[in-house]
Amino acid sequence: MEKQIIGRGLLAGAIAGVLAFVFAKIFLEPVIGRAIDFEDGTSAAHEAMEAATSGHSHGEGGELFSRGIQSTVGMGFGVLLFAVAMGALFAVVFAVAHGRVGNVSARMLSVLVAGAMFVSLWIVPALKYPPNPPATSEDSTIFQRSMLYLLMVGLSALLMVAAVYFGRQLAPKLGAWNATLVGGASYLVAVFVVMLVLPTINETPGPMVNDAGVIVFPGFPAVDMYEFRLYTFTTQLIVWTTIGLVFAASISKVLDSRRTGAEVGAST
Repeated sequence: MEKQIIGRGLLAGAIAGVLAFVFAKIFLEPVIGRAIDFEDGTSAAHEAMEAATSGHSHGEGGELFSRGIQSTVGMGFGVLLFAVAMGALFAVVFAVAHGRVGNVSARMLSVLVAGAMFVSLWIVPALKYPPNPPATSEDSTIFQRSMLYLLMVGLSALLMVAAVYFGRQLAPKLGAWNATLVGGASYLVAVFVVMLVLPTINETPGPMVNDAGVIVFPGFPAVDMYEFRLYTFTTQLIVWTTIGLVFAASISKVLDSRRTGAEVGAST
Protein backbone atom coordinates (compact mmCIF):
# COMPACT_ATOMS: atom_id res chain seq x y z
CA MET A 1 0.00 0.00 0.00
CA GLU A 2 2.79 2.40 0.95
CA LYS A 3 4.58 1.73 -2.34
CA GLN A 4 1.43 2.61 -4.27
CA ILE A 5 1.09 5.86 -2.33
CA ILE A 6 4.74 6.82 -2.91
CA GLY A 7 4.49 5.90 -6.58
CA ARG A 8 1.47 8.11 -7.09
CA GLY A 9 3.23 10.91 -5.25
CA LEU A 10 6.20 10.63 -7.60
CA LEU A 11 3.88 10.62 -10.61
CA ALA A 12 2.02 13.68 -9.34
CA GLY A 13 5.34 15.43 -8.73
CA ALA A 14 6.58 14.62 -12.22
CA ILE A 15 3.43 16.02 -13.83
CA ALA A 16 3.66 19.10 -11.61
CA GLY A 17 7.29 19.57 -12.61
CA VAL A 18 6.50 19.52 -16.32
CA LEU A 19 3.66 22.04 -15.96
CA ALA A 20 5.73 24.29 -13.69
CA PHE A 21 8.66 24.21 -16.12
CA VAL A 22 6.44 25.24 -19.03
CA PHE A 23 5.16 28.19 -17.02
CA ALA A 24 8.63 29.16 -15.81
CA LYS A 25 10.04 28.88 -19.32
CA ILE A 26 7.43 31.29 -20.68
CA PHE A 27 7.18 33.83 -17.86
CA LEU A 28 10.08 33.44 -15.44
CA GLU A 29 13.00 32.89 -17.80
CA PRO A 30 12.78 36.36 -19.44
CA VAL A 31 13.00 37.98 -15.99
CA ILE A 32 16.03 35.85 -15.13
CA GLY A 33 17.58 36.87 -18.44
CA ARG A 34 17.15 40.54 -17.58
CA ALA A 35 18.68 39.90 -14.15
CA ILE A 36 21.72 38.30 -15.77
CA ASP A 37 21.98 41.26 -18.14
CA PHE A 38 21.92 43.52 -15.08
CA GLU A 39 24.79 41.53 -13.57
CA ASP A 40 26.76 41.85 -16.80
CA GLY A 41 26.11 45.58 -16.84
CA THR A 42 27.22 45.90 -13.22
CA SER A 43 30.45 44.05 -13.98
CA ALA A 44 31.10 46.26 -17.00
CA ALA A 45 30.48 49.38 -14.92
CA HIS A 46 32.89 48.15 -12.25
CA GLU A 47 35.56 47.50 -14.87
CA ALA A 48 35.01 50.91 -16.42
CA MET A 49 35.46 52.55 -13.02
CA GLU A 50 38.61 50.52 -12.36
CA ALA A 51 39.99 51.40 -15.77
CA ALA A 52 39.32 55.07 -15.14
CA THR A 53 41.18 55.02 -11.82
CA SER A 54 43.97 52.49 -12.42
CA GLY A 55 44.28 52.46 -16.19
CA HIS A 56 43.59 48.75 -16.67
CA SER A 57 40.72 46.29 -16.34
CA HIS A 58 40.25 42.55 -15.96
CA GLY A 59 38.88 40.48 -18.84
CA GLU A 60 36.17 37.90 -18.46
CA GLY A 61 36.52 34.21 -19.25
CA GLY A 62 34.23 32.46 -21.70
CA GLU A 63 31.25 30.46 -20.51
CA LEU A 64 31.46 26.67 -20.56
CA PHE A 65 27.78 26.45 -21.52
CA SER A 66 25.72 29.01 -23.36
CA ARG A 67 23.05 30.95 -21.50
CA GLY A 68 20.33 29.19 -23.50
CA ILE A 69 21.56 25.75 -22.43
CA GLN A 70 21.93 26.87 -18.82
CA SER A 71 18.42 28.35 -18.67
CA THR A 72 16.60 25.54 -20.48
CA VAL A 73 18.40 22.43 -19.22
CA GLY A 74 19.28 23.83 -15.81
CA MET A 75 15.83 25.23 -15.10
CA GLY A 76 14.06 22.17 -16.46
CA PHE A 77 16.14 19.73 -14.43
CA GLY A 78 15.90 21.85 -11.28
CA VAL A 79 12.13 22.33 -11.43
CA LEU A 80 11.48 18.67 -12.29
CA LEU A 81 13.78 17.38 -9.55
CA PHE A 82 12.22 19.69 -6.98
CA ALA A 83 8.66 18.75 -7.95
CA VAL A 84 9.36 15.00 -7.88
CA ALA A 85 11.05 15.32 -4.48
CA MET A 86 8.10 17.31 -3.14
CA GLY A 87 5.72 14.72 -4.59
CA ALA A 88 7.53 11.96 -2.69
CA LEU A 89 7.55 14.01 0.52
CA PHE A 90 3.87 14.79 0.03
CA ALA A 91 3.07 11.08 -0.32
CA VAL A 92 4.91 10.30 2.92
CA VAL A 93 3.02 13.02 4.79
CA PHE A 94 -0.27 11.80 3.33
CA ALA A 95 0.45 8.21 4.37
CA VAL A 96 1.22 9.33 7.92
CA ALA A 97 -1.82 11.62 8.15
CA HIS A 98 -4.36 9.27 6.58
CA GLY A 99 -6.64 7.91 9.28
CA ARG A 100 -5.08 10.10 11.98
CA VAL A 101 -6.66 13.50 11.34
CA GLY A 102 -10.31 12.69 11.71
CA ASN A 103 -12.99 11.51 9.33
CA VAL A 104 -11.60 13.13 6.18
CA SER A 105 -11.86 11.61 2.72
CA ALA A 106 -8.69 10.78 0.80
CA ARG A 107 -9.37 13.47 -1.78
CA MET A 108 -9.98 16.17 0.80
CA LEU A 109 -6.94 15.06 2.82
CA SER A 110 -4.82 15.28 -0.32
CA VAL A 111 -5.92 18.86 -0.92
CA LEU A 112 -5.42 19.80 2.74
CA VAL A 113 -1.94 18.28 2.91
CA ALA A 114 -0.89 20.01 -0.31
CA GLY A 115 -2.18 23.33 0.99
CA ALA A 116 -0.48 22.92 4.37
CA MET A 117 2.84 22.01 2.75
CA PHE A 118 2.60 24.91 0.31
CA VAL A 119 2.00 27.33 3.17
CA SER A 120 4.59 25.94 5.58
CA LEU A 121 7.36 25.03 3.13
CA TRP A 122 7.16 27.99 0.76
CA ILE A 123 4.76 30.84 1.51
CA VAL A 124 5.79 31.46 5.12
CA PRO A 125 9.56 31.17 4.50
CA ALA A 126 9.20 33.40 1.42
CA LEU A 127 7.48 36.08 3.48
CA LYS A 128 10.59 36.33 5.67
CA TYR A 129 13.21 35.62 3.01
CA PRO A 130 11.61 36.27 -0.39
CA PRO A 131 13.22 34.73 -3.47
CA ASN A 132 15.66 36.93 -5.35
CA PRO A 133 16.68 36.69 -9.01
CA PRO A 134 20.31 36.10 -10.00
CA ALA A 135 22.72 39.02 -9.51
CA THR A 136 20.75 40.51 -6.62
CA SER A 137 22.46 38.64 -3.77
CA GLU A 138 25.82 39.59 -2.36
CA ASP A 139 28.44 36.83 -2.35
CA SER A 140 29.24 37.52 1.30
CA THR A 141 25.65 36.85 2.42
CA ILE A 142 24.67 33.88 0.23
CA PHE A 143 25.64 31.27 2.84
CA GLN A 144 24.01 33.18 5.68
CA ARG A 145 20.82 33.76 3.71
CA SER A 146 20.66 30.10 2.63
CA MET A 147 21.07 28.83 6.20
CA LEU A 148 18.49 31.27 7.55
CA TYR A 149 16.04 30.29 4.81
CA LEU A 150 16.47 26.57 5.55
CA LEU A 151 16.04 27.30 9.26
CA MET A 152 12.83 29.18 8.51
CA VAL A 153 11.55 26.28 6.40
CA GLY A 154 12.32 23.76 9.13
CA LEU A 155 10.74 25.83 11.90
CA SER A 156 7.66 26.56 9.80
CA ALA A 157 7.17 22.86 9.04
CA LEU A 158 7.60 21.88 12.70
CA LEU A 159 5.17 24.57 13.81
CA MET A 160 2.62 23.38 11.24
CA VAL A 161 2.85 19.82 12.56
CA ALA A 162 2.54 21.09 16.12
CA ALA A 163 -0.50 23.20 15.19
CA VAL A 164 -2.23 20.21 13.59
CA TYR A 165 -1.52 18.07 16.65
CA PHE A 166 -2.71 20.85 18.95
CA GLY A 167 -5.93 21.19 16.97
CA ARG A 168 -6.55 17.44 17.10
CA GLN A 169 -6.14 17.47 20.88
CA LEU A 170 -8.68 20.27 21.22
CA ALA A 171 -11.23 18.76 18.82
CA PRO A 172 -13.11 16.66 21.44
CA LYS A 173 -13.64 19.75 23.62
CA LEU A 174 -14.13 22.52 21.07
CA GLY A 175 -15.39 20.66 18.03
CA ALA A 176 -13.56 20.19 14.74
CA TRP A 177 -14.21 23.68 13.35
CA ASN A 178 -13.23 25.65 16.46
CA ALA A 179 -10.22 23.42 17.07
CA THR A 180 -9.06 24.03 13.50
CA LEU A 181 -9.35 27.79 13.99
CA VAL A 182 -7.40 27.66 17.25
CA GLY A 183 -4.71 25.47 15.70
CA GLY A 184 -4.39 27.79 12.71
CA ALA A 185 -4.21 30.86 14.94
CA SER A 186 -1.52 29.26 17.08
CA TYR A 187 0.53 28.55 13.96
CA LEU A 188 0.25 32.14 12.77
CA VAL A 189 1.26 33.53 16.16
CA ALA A 190 4.23 31.18 16.45
CA VAL A 191 5.39 31.98 12.92
CA PHE A 192 5.10 35.71 13.59
CA VAL A 193 7.32 35.35 16.67
CA VAL A 194 9.91 33.37 14.69
CA MET A 195 9.96 36.04 11.97
CA LEU A 196 10.60 38.71 14.59
CA VAL A 197 13.46 36.75 16.14
CA LEU A 198 15.30 35.78 12.94
CA PRO A 199 17.45 38.50 11.33
CA THR A 200 16.33 40.29 8.18
CA ILE A 201 18.55 40.47 5.10
CA ASN A 202 18.05 43.31 2.63
CA GLU A 203 20.51 43.18 -0.25
CA THR A 204 18.74 44.47 -3.35
CA PRO A 205 21.43 46.26 -5.39
CA GLY A 206 21.08 50.04 -5.43
CA PRO A 207 22.53 52.50 -7.94
CA MET A 208 26.30 52.38 -8.50
CA VAL A 209 28.02 55.72 -7.96
CA ASN A 210 31.57 56.88 -8.61
CA ASP A 211 33.82 58.83 -6.27
CA ALA A 212 32.11 62.05 -7.31
CA GLY A 213 28.71 60.69 -6.27
CA VAL A 214 27.45 60.44 -9.85
CA ILE A 215 25.29 57.44 -10.71
CA VAL A 216 27.16 55.38 -13.31
CA PHE A 217 24.76 52.41 -13.32
CA PRO A 218 21.15 52.18 -12.08
CA GLY A 219 19.93 49.90 -9.32
CA PHE A 220 18.05 46.68 -9.94
CA PRO A 221 14.64 47.44 -11.51
CA ALA A 222 11.77 47.14 -9.03
CA VAL A 223 9.48 45.82 -11.76
CA ASP A 224 11.80 42.90 -12.46
CA MET A 225 12.02 42.08 -8.76
CA TYR A 226 8.21 42.15 -8.49
CA GLU A 227 7.71 39.97 -11.56
CA PHE A 228 10.35 37.47 -10.45
CA ARG A 229 8.70 36.98 -7.08
CA LEU A 230 5.21 36.88 -8.58
CA TYR A 231 6.14 34.27 -11.19
CA THR A 232 8.13 32.27 -8.64
CA PHE A 233 5.05 32.20 -6.41
CA THR A 234 2.90 31.12 -9.36
CA THR A 235 5.37 28.37 -10.25
CA GLN A 236 5.17 27.01 -6.71
CA LEU A 237 1.39 27.32 -6.76
CA ILE A 238 1.29 25.22 -9.93
CA VAL A 239 3.53 22.59 -8.34
CA TRP A 240 1.49 22.17 -5.17
CA THR A 241 -1.92 22.49 -6.81
CA THR A 242 -1.02 19.86 -9.39
CA ILE A 243 0.42 17.51 -6.79
CA GLY A 244 -2.67 17.82 -4.62
CA LEU A 245 -5.21 17.37 -7.41
CA VAL A 246 -3.41 14.64 -9.37
CA PHE A 247 -2.67 12.67 -6.22
CA ALA A 248 -6.26 13.08 -5.03
CA ALA A 249 -7.62 11.71 -8.29
CA SER A 250 -5.28 8.71 -8.34
CA ILE A 251 -5.18 7.73 -4.67
CA SER A 252 -8.96 7.69 -4.30
CA LYS A 253 -9.11 4.76 -6.73
CA VAL A 254 -6.53 2.82 -4.73
CA LEU A 255 -8.22 3.41 -1.39
CA ASP A 256 -11.70 2.77 -2.81
CA SER A 257 -10.61 -0.56 -4.31
CA ARG A 258 -8.94 -1.51 -1.03
CA ARG A 259 -12.09 -0.58 0.92
CA THR A 260 -14.27 -2.57 -1.49
CA GLY A 261 -12.03 -5.60 -1.16
CA ALA A 262 -12.14 -5.37 2.62
CA GLU A 263 -15.94 -5.13 2.60
CA VAL A 264 -16.24 -8.14 0.29
CA GLY A 265 -13.89 -10.14 2.49
CA ALA A 266 -15.86 -9.21 5.59
CA SER A 267 -19.19 -10.17 4.02
CA THR A 268 -17.92 -13.60 3.04
